[in-house]
Order: sequence, then C-alpha cells, then structure tokens
Amino acid sequence: MVDVKQKLIVGVIAAMAFIASMVNAQEVIVHDPVMVKEGNQYYLFSTGPGIVFYQSDDLVNWKPQGSVFDPVPKWTKETVPEFDGHMWAPDIYFHQGRYYLYYSISAFGKNTSAIGVASTPTLDKNNANYAWQDHGMIVQSVPNRDLWNAIDPAIIQDENGDTWMSFGSFWSGIKMARLADNLVELSQPQQWAATAKRERSIFTPSTDAYPGAIEAPFIYKKGEYFYQFVSWDFCCRGAESTYKVVVGRSKSAIGPYLDQAGVDMAKGGGTIVIQGDKNWYGLGHNSAYTFDGKDYIVFHAYDANDNGAPKLKIIEMQWDANGWPVVPAHEIVEFKSKIVE
Repeated sequence: MVDVKQKLIVGVIAAMAFIASMVNAQEVIVHDPVMVKEGNQYYLFSTGPGIVFYQSDDLVNWKPQGSVFDPVPKWTKETVPEFDGHMWAPDIYFHQGRYYLYYSISAFGKNTSAIGVASTPTLDKNNANYAWQDHGMIVQSVPNRDLWNAIDPAIIQDENGDTWMSFGSFWSGIKMARLADNLVELSQPQQWAATAKRERSIFTPSTDAYPGAIEAPFIYKKGEYFYQFVSWDFCCRGAESTYKVVVGRSKSAIGPYLDQAGVDMAKGGGTIVIQGDKNWYGLGHNSAYTFDGKDYIVFHAYDANDNGAPKLKIIEMQWDANGWPVVPAHEIVEFKSKIVE
C-alpha cells in the first residue's frame, strides 16, 4: 500500500499527542494548524479525532477545547468505509456571521477521500449559540477516476469577491474549485484551476501517489499579491521528516503563481520559506494570517531535541525589499507554546 503522507503514523501520533496535551503542562503537539480570532480570543484547529481545537488570548498559552465532532458525521463512514474518526487538515473561515470549518476524511494511502464542511455562529463553547451544523460533503476523490486527492482544504476570496477552495496532496498536485455563495457546495457550473504540482511521469499508475510530494495549500492575500504556500516532501516521519514550505505569488487568486525565479508553481516552481535544520527535522503544513497589524505564519515542526515531536509554531513573518516572506530561524527555535487548563 502506498504510504502517502504516512497517515497510518499520523493517526497514532495525533491520538497520542492529543491525550498527552490534555494531561501534561507542555507545548502544543499538533498537525496541520489553522487559526481564527473571535473577539479577543484565538482559536486553533488541527488534525485529530473529530478535529481538535484550542483557545488562547495571547497566542502562547492554549486551553484544550476537545473535539468539534463527537461523534463524527454519519456520511463520513458511508463515503469512506475505512475512515477511523481522525479528521485531517482543516481550515476555518469566517463569513457573514458564521464560522465555516472545512475538514478532510480519507482512507490511508489512497485518494479515497472527501472534504466536508460544518458551521457555527460562535466558537465560544460557553455561548448559548455555540452549535456546529454539519453541511456534509463538498467534493470527493475516487481511485482510478481522479488523479488528485480531496484533502487539505483552504479557503480564499478572490479579487472579484468569489470564494475558492484550494486542496490537494501528492498525485497531480494542488487544485482549486469555486464555491457557491452558500460556501457549503461547489458553484454551478463548476469552475476549477490547477495551481501547483511537482514532476510526475505520465507512465505512473493513477493509483500511485508518488512521485510528486506536494500538499497543504494555503493562499494568503497581502497588498496586491496572493501568496500560495504549499508543503513539499514528507511529514510525519520523526527524524526522517523532510517537510518544507515553499511559496509563489500572483495578482489573481487562481494564479499563475510564480516563484522568485519566475517559475510557475504549476510547472514545479516554488521558493523555500522554511525547511528543516539541526533543530527541526521538518517544518510544514502552514497557514498565514494578519492579526492586529502583524503578519503570522503558523505551522508544525518536528523537534529534533524532543524525539521528533510535532510542535506548534506561530511566528511573525517579515518581508524582504521585494515583497517576499521571510521567517527568522531564531524565532522558530525560541517560540514555545504551552498547554493550560
């Protein structure tokens, strides 16, 4: 069986990390983090049983909030019989008074996958209006039919006010599909785009994920540019992790996204933003935000000094003279989150 994303390992790691984080005063152990701010509170969502989430007022101290889904929606197991309750790589998006949570389900090592969405008017569990409404499946990938993988959703509004969902992992790379105005289904007629990929031979069987280790798209708007971040290579392997984040930019949300050398990301381009070193085996699956006038990149990193534990990183992004993101390496080392009760 193809071990794309090493999801068998991810499931075990995420479960163990979630249990540990609920018990010990330690750093947040996390995969695929995304964030949003409601009032003066930050909310962090990540891969885990039913989507794990946390709350903080300072971006450092995080209080576990349990899972979004318990039990998981019935449609998930009907669509993917091998699905075990671990939901992957969410995104959280606010629109017209509601928070929309996009999430992935998949069978290990296959593109038997789907993306669903749920919404709530508030993220505060103490608010009487807190209640997640699941809207079901948006898009599905099927082996031998699709040369793409319906996981890792991320939402962006384009320059015309239309909303798009980018997604994808391995196979033929990153796709985008326009959402309907209700944000819970694809537009009709459907509109799709391909925005990033890595080399893959036409002779590779369609059931094989490799080669082409690319996933985790996230598009961030700053100034006149949309910046598309993706992760290259491999997560979830402890000391063998090779995850890194690359970027390209475009004046249109659907591309083309060019790297610093002018190479289209849809033709293999990408400028490295962060990558592993002696302190971190691999860093990736990022998101990016502006909070209170500061720009942040959020990601998980495998700690070389703690048996490769995947730890939360929230780092203020800098920008070079040509408008490209820069992430200071010393800040990656220095940042430490904390679980609080």
